Amino acid sequence: MPGRKRRVRRERELQAEGQYVCGECGEEIVVPLDPTGGAEQAYVEDCPVCCRPHRIEVEFDEDGSVRVRAEPE
Repeated sequence: MPGRKRRVRRERELQAEGQYVCGECGEEIVVPLDPTGGAEQAYVEDCPVCCRPHRIEVEFDEDGSVRVRAEPE
């Protein structure tokens, strides 16, 4: 099943980054994703455009999908 391995590898590569829209300046922000940090992650990060802090929440599902949410602090 070489095709399946390639497909899984591509899905993992696609999930290396996530994005959210800054609630303060409206810019789309790309964040790196690290599935080794657990299925549910939360941290605070400043927007690289307007420097306002956001609480970032990342959820990895068993099917490989990822959800990224952000709220201004």
